Amino acid sequence: MVIFLSIIIIALIAFNFFQYRSRKYQKENLTYIHKKLKQIIDGKTDEKLLVHTDEEDLKQILIEINRLFEHNQKILSSYNKTEMSMRKMLSNISHDLKTPLTVVLGYIEIMLNDPNRTTDETKELLQKVHGKTVEVLDLIKKFFDLAKLESGDKDLPLTRVNMNEVCQKNILQFYEVLTTKGFDVAIELPETIFYALGNEEELDRVINNLLSNAIQYGGEGKALGLTLRSDEQSVYIDIWDKGKGISELHRDLVFERMYTLEDSRNKSYQGSGLGLTITKRLVEKMEGQIFLNSKPYEKTTFTVQLKRITY
Repeated sequence: MVIFLSIIIIALIAFNFFQYRSRKYQKENLTYIHKKLKQIIDGKTDEKLLVHTDEEDLKQILIEINRLFEHNQKILSSYNKTEMSMRKMLSNISHDLKTPLTVVLGYIEIMLNDPNRTTDETKELLQKVHGKTVEVLDLIKKFFDLAKLESGDKDLPLTRVNMNEVCQKNILQFYEVLTTKGFDVAIELPETIFYALGNEEELDRVINNLLSNAIQYGGEGKALGLTLRSDEQSVYIDIWDKGKGISELHRDLVFERMYTLEDSRNKSYQGSGLGLTITKRLVEKMEGQIFLNSKPYEKTTFTVQLKRITY
């Protein structure tokens, strides 16, 4: 009987000892986790919380904490990228507004300080003032259009759109310009009529932007094409040129706000850097996607993909 009681006492002592060790180990882990969390949060580092433990519940908690860290890091990265983009946009838009407004001010000063100028000279100056004023208004309109798109304030009702008709209408608007500039034009519109989910007014704007972009930046190649094609799920519009193209380094950036290539600030490549950004946002609003594939001086293609409607 004494031996039996002794065994029970030893077992209880051992159990209490292991319980004490377990609680102590658990407390040490919790203390470490608290200190490490504070260190990561205060230091704003991208570290993960690593703890060696056999407790399944604690393992699951650590997994979810690290997932939360990853989520916050993505949000922070996106915020920093957006903030940098907005700073660049404000800097560029200030430059693009200041330049034509300075020119307008110069023309007005000439008219004020030169009372002996002829009627024809006055008319010419007024035409230049008008041109620069239109340029400023266009830039401001693009800026507010982009702001409305990104804030979700722009309502874009989607309907069934005849893609053959839209493509034909838009390419015909540029026919005279293309002919005058000596472009070789390749238009591929199938006999079968393709319908897609979209907004006809904004789709006109998308195609117009891409055609203008191809003429302005791809003009050296003196070739432009528009192809309409389809598969079972989607309708595709390819607009291509054979100009200087876009290098791989810049390819992922062309849809960013106010992004322009190095020489796009030159007079012959003048642009606000908002056109392609607005184009991308409009395509996304129509539940579509836009892609770029470019081999400089061979072929640069912007492809718009929209959902096909077969009924």
